Amino acid sequence: MRVPPRRALLAAPAAVLMFSLVACGGSDSGSDGSKAADTQQSAQSAGGAEDGGAAGDADDKTEPPLTGDTKQKAEAAALAKYPGTVVKSEEDAEKPGMYAVEVKQSDGTSIEVYLDKSFTVTDTKKEGTEETEDAG
Repeated sequence: MRVPPRRALLAAPAAVLMFSLVACGGSDSGSDGSKAADTQQSAQSAGGAEDGGAAGDADDKTEPPLTGDTKQKAEAAALAKYPGTVVKSEEDAEKPGMYAVEVKQSDGTSIEVYLDKSFTVTDTKKEGTEETEDAG
């Protein structure tokens, strides 16, 4: 029986390793891809925060989104006073105990409508300004 040369014995595991790395995305490219995805996600999150910051939202306070029955009632109350399309609805960090519903109006402007826990409109703020208008 013929004995394979030593090079052939070393080449087989090297080939298997190469195919494994290629199939798994490589050892370095996997972590770089993950870092790139994390960087992209961070940039998107920061972009959202910047948009909110430009509109005068609270400093780094998270505003949990409204859900369920609370969301439906808050959005309905806001749209009843200020017709348009709801952009977002959330608990308001600037005014604890209040809800905030952002409505895009037919003229393209956005207005943030503040409601109390009984879904009564108490205040508004045109997006992009610090001025508030009395809702009454």
